[in-house]
Amino acid sequence: MADLKVTQIRSTIGTKPKQRGTIRALGLGRIGQSNTLPDRPEVRGMIAKVPHLVTVEEAKEGEA
Repeated sequence: MADLKVTQIRSTIGTKPKQRGTIRALGLGRIGQSNTLPDRPEVRGMIAKVPHLVTVEEAKEGEA
């Protein structure tokens, strides 16, 4: 199963509370922080709600 590396690139200041909750659910909290998540529809849906706050890339082999 493929993994996605999600990195927060913008602040959540001024965003809606639901978007802040989505960022927290993705395991992020500050600019520059990254998290590796499984490539599943649930995760893709969360990323789709905050595309302006994060970047997404394929996780490389051996990356945790």
